Amino acid sequence: MAPSKASQFRSMLKGDRLIVAPGVYDGISASVANQMGFPALYITGAGIASSRLGMPDVGLVTMSEMVESARSIANIADVPVVCDIDTGYGNALNLMRTIREFADTKIAGVQMEDQITPKRCGHIANKQLVSKDEMAAKIKAAVEARGEGDLVLIARTDAIAVNGFADAIDRAKAYAAAGADVLFVEAPTTREQMADVVKELKPLRLPLMVNLVTGGGKTPCLPAKELEEMGFTFAIYPMACWAGSIAGIRKSLTALKAAGSLDSCEDFLTPFKDAFELVGISKYVALEKKFLS
Repeated sequence: MAPSKASQFRSMLKGDRLIVAPGVYDGISASVANQMGFPALYITGAGIASSRLGMPDVGLVTMSEMVESARSIANIADVPVVCDIDTGYGNALNLMRTIREFADTKIAGVQMEDQITPKRCGHIANKQLVSKDEMAAKIKAAVEARGEGDLVLIARTDAIAVNGFADAIDRAKAYAAAGADVLFVEAPTTREQMADVVKELKPLRLPLMVNLVTGGGKTPCLPAKELEEMGFTFAIYPMACWAGSIAGIRKSLTALKAAGSLDSCEDFLTPFKDAFELVGISKYVALEKKFLS
């Protein structure tokens, strides 16, 4: 039997190479990223909120909505998929149920954060945090809920923007002691601060995650090679598909509205046949011939 995606992801985290994971949020983005050969995918909470609800990332997505989306995406991907689960959708008991629900999917890992519920995107203002002790207790609860499973637990702190760098490091160390598998200090604002995150936390010998929000995020979008040399293990790019799709949709619809035609967009629009092949039309045609003829 092949190892689970969670087990595969754990093995990847032990390596020396940076794991680059684009943010995905639906079947199309997941299918494209999967075919592009990335080693892992990341389900972005902001992407789910915007694509599924047409709403911002301010804690409006429910646990059941995220589980449903995550299950579909994980079933598409050939590689490990990590999912943003915000705060776990409540207190320690809510988080325990959330962990059990995600453990029942093919998701390889989940990322939980120390904001209050409802939370906000890590790169916008006015975030509020639960106490360090409350978050540590939630992580312990998540470990217990996971049981003997392999689900990777990623602990994120948003403390830099709220209480400062020192508190963020203090919290990350407490979350490591509580049982987190991966540490994630959200939104360092300079290259030097990113390097200091690694310097302060590397002695804990846990993988370190970094979030690259292109187009105006708080953290400098350094090249993957530099991130690897710094000592980061796992880098996510939540805007990679989301921002690209918005730009592409606007371009094609601008042409359609102006000219009543998409002829000027043929250089970048995916052909009809290729769009259907992306989601496996040939496989389903073959199944129809095999079982429905």
